[in-house]
Amino acid sequence: MSIPPLLLQFGGSLIAIFALYTLARTLKLGGRPKFESEESVRFAAGEVEDGFIAERVAVAREGNAALTSDTDGKIMLIKRHGNQFAGRVLTSRAHVHEEVDSIVVDCGDKRFGKVRLSIEQPGIWVDAINRL
Repeated sequence: MSIPPLLLQFGGSLIAIFALYTLARTLKLGGRPKFESEESVRFAAGEVEDGFIAERVAVAREGNAALTSDTDGKIMLIKRHGNQFAGRVLTSRAHVHEEVDSIVVDCGDKRFGKVRLSIEQPGIWVDAINRL
């Protein structure tokens, strides 16, 4: 019995895909990073803007976004972007509004988009952003 070449090629491709999947899982590549602690937010803020030293931190309950401010009054919004984090320092173009259980922050950059955060004491952050 001979196996058709197309079926053999298909089987080989499936085996190669499974091998690459197993290798990626073994090396813990990809995935969905989360902010596990305030320290991880501080580290990410320093990566977004060199020299940004986060003083106050609010991490979203889901761990996918955070707000942080420094001693100079700058506020940074950080969110998950793929398997990394991206952030923006908020300016006077930023808008924020409260919803039932969260706040929605629009940093004014269409490419960055709006970010919904379920955080503790949202009113403090809304007032701070509106003062920018």
